[in-house]
Amino acid sequence: MKFFPNLPATQRTALMASAVVVMMGGLAYASVPFYDWFCRVTGFGGITNVADAGSDVILDQTIKVRFDASTDRDMPWSFSPEVREMELRIGETGLAYYEAHNPLDVPIAGQAAYNVTPYEAGVFFDKIECFCFTEQVLQPGETVMMPVSFFVDPAIVDDREGKYVHTITLSYTFYQIDLPEEDLQAAVTSSTLTTAPQDAIETN
Repeated sequence: MKFFPNLPATQRTALMASAVVVMMGGLAYASVPFYDWFCRVTGFGGITNVADAGSDVILDQTIKVRFDASTDRDMPWSFSPEVREMELRIGETGLAYYEAHNPLDVPIAGQAAYNVTPYEAGVFFDKIECFCFTEQVLQPGETVMMPVSFFVDPAIVDDREGKYVHTITLSYTFYQIDLPEEDLQAAVTSSTLTTAPQDAIETN
């Protein structure tokens, strides 16, 4: 069966090639949200869950959570966990802090990407609040302590693979992003006010 039988062969080939390109582009676009949904449902790739509140069940069994931090090579911040490890009961809400510092004389915006290892633990790691949920802006020379509250779902002890997990590592990587419009305008205004007196002196 021929598609577009009334068209010359060259036009038919070109039209079919264009259709394939459009179809592949659509599949690529759709694959991003589908992959994100798949990771959140299955924990694939160490993607964690988000919870509105802590667990109603707290077990006597404990688990260790380790904290790791890094920055993209283009991100000028320094970034590190306040503590490297904590031990808490499964289901108990934990609170950890990460320290970030902007050494530059201009504001810098960042967004944190994250995962947990081993990957099979991702579906059982629930965050209640986290700095990674929103973009962060640090002013020149500013240092902040950024919290993350979380718990490990008690269902992990009944999972075929999860029950063998005794240590979970929570990792963050900060990437530099464009400044939000309001911060960009504030930075431009501040720069203008700072340089204006010097410009006036040079003019005189």
